[in-house]
Amino acid sequence: MHQLINERLPYLREKTSLLTTMPGVYKMKNKDGNIIYIGKAKNLKNRVTSYFRESADHTPKVAKMVENVFDYDFIVTDSEYEALVLECSLIKQHKPKYNILLKDDKGYHYIHVSDEHYPRITAQKQMITTGITLGPYTSQSVTKQTVSELNKVFRLPTCRKKFPQEIGRNRPCLNFYINQCMGVCTGSISEDEYNDIINQAVEYAKSGSKQSVERLKAEMTEAAENLDFEKAARIRDRISSIEKASETQKIVDSELADTDIIASVSDSRGTCISVLIYRNGKLVDKVTNYFEDASSDEELMGNFIAANYTDPAEIPKNIFVEYDIEDSQIIEQLLRELCGRAVHIIYRQKGSMMKYIMMARNNASELLSMRSGRTGKELIALEELSKLLGLPKPPEYIEAYDISNMGSSAMCASMVVFENGRPLKSRYKKFSIKNVKIQNDYACMHEVLERRFRHYLDESETDEGFKKMPDLVFLDGSKGQVNAVEPYLREMGIGVPVYGIVKDNKHRTRAISTGGSEISVSSLKSAFSLITAIQDEMHRCAITYTKKLHKKLSYETRITSVKGIGPKKAQKILMNYKTLSAIRDADADELAKVAGIKPETARELIDVIKEG
Repeated sequence: MHQLINERLPYLREKTSLLTTMPGVYKMKNKDGNIIYIGKAKNLKNRVTSYFRESADHTPKVAKMVENVFDYDFIVTDSEYEALVLECSLIKQHKPKYNILLKDDKGYHYIHVSDEHYPRITAQKQMITTGITLGPYTSQSVTKQTVSELNKVFRLPTCRKKFPQEIGRNRPCLNFYINQCMGVCTGSISEDEYNDIINQAVEYAKSGSKQSVERLKAEMTEAAENLDFEKAARIRDRISSIEKASETQKIVDSELADTDIIASVSDSRGTCISVLIYRNGKLVDKVTNYFEDASSDEELMGNFIAANYTDPAEIPKNIFVEYDIEDSQIIEQLLRELCGRAVHIIYRQKGSMMKYIMMARNNASELLSMRSGRTGKELIALEELSKLLGLPKPPEYIEAYDISNMGSSAMCASMVVFENGRPLKSRYKKFSIKNVKIQNDYACMHEVLERRFRHYLDESETDEGFKKMPDLVFLDGSKGQVNAVEPYLREMGIGVPVYGIVKDNKHRTRAISTGGSEISVSSLKSAFSLITAIQDEMHRCAITYTKKLHKKLSYETRITSVKGIGPKKAQKILMNYKTLSAIRDADADELAKVAGIKPETARELIDVIKEG
């Protein structure tokens, strides 16, 4: 085994311990900053960790590469497929010393629709500029099988006849008679009809066909039942080809010929800005920058763009951003004067470009997460939530309340706490309702919130969970719940934002409620997931406490049914013995001493519990 000699290993291991588990590409660099190896990973943390383990048993080539790693960078993607495409592209661009595969043009394959009156669909190894090109795909077999499926499903001609020149000149070929070709050569298909079918085939290649996959699965099942396993395997491979061919990716896009995509993610400490750089329709690099105590995101983004592009050769034609920058026209003019051509700063909040902006945000969030110890998804969720609710900063400390009861008995509430997007169970609180005697969720919520913040206002309070002011409060319920507590909190001088979590008839998160309206959250995936997690946790805690309280009340009822034992003595007995079985097995004299009752009363209590 080759003994690694790399003084940077402790640093590399520490850095990798904070790495994301998302798919992506990693770029190993030497001390001069040159890229010496590029790889892809389904799970970046697991893959990169494998290089720097103390007991790693590397091949000589890998061991030599690891010896020369000074640092590494990474680009997060949304799928392993995107990581594969990006790896292929970057290896061709940089030609790293330790990469031995995919250095030539054999990595990409395309589906091509020819530019002619009656287009043909073929598999190609090179991108053809005329006609329609789909891809790239990294598997030649997938590309060929997809083309075969397209021609078969849509009964397209695969012969060498030229149309329309040879229409009607000869008899149709065998494919027409076995119903695998529509028979353009017969003259029965017009050019317009044929091109409509081609358009359908292109859409099929882009998105796949659910009906076709279902049909093929039925054929595969039938073949397997008939013990024709070879046929079943072939159909299985065709299904796989269709599904893989319909995968989308954001690594190669001919429309992004000269474009930078810029997005940012913030927490209470600072902001990370990520720039995805596309040149000649390919993602070629990622640049990230961190800013402490930044101003507003919109102002920071404008200042960053104005200061970032100082080299005229690096100024792109288009800059896509997620914020509407106030001085964008002035910044465009500044960049135009630097590079001598038009530069466009384009603001996008929806549409096809959002997937690229989200990819840039994911990369920004992963760098920020390495600084904060949080995951990128948690940071994005908190930032989305702050923007959705108009908060000045992402809410690091969130409290959420839920009321639970069994009629007018066992009425209680739970308070759950999420810190930086994660449950903080050490700060959870449980409240039994004291002042509300009949079922009234609004009155119960009012009582609980008032009691909680009375603790906060009490200068002698020592409980850390009560001494901290939350950044945001959620209530389980709609505007009625919010209106029941918000005015009283304002009277107490508590200015924390209060919102309700609204559920649908299946108890699933539907929206966030203010005192007068509802805010939809379904379009914000990360924020929606966080709110759902908060709702599920506070409901779980409330129900658990209700059951426990109800059980305790039923215990107390049985204990107080014995003459000479009141509620206070019953509670004292339960505090010492916890369960009815423990009371049943207790020594009568000891029980009498603990509860402060007569020995005969203790024996009667034991008998009551044994009976029932």
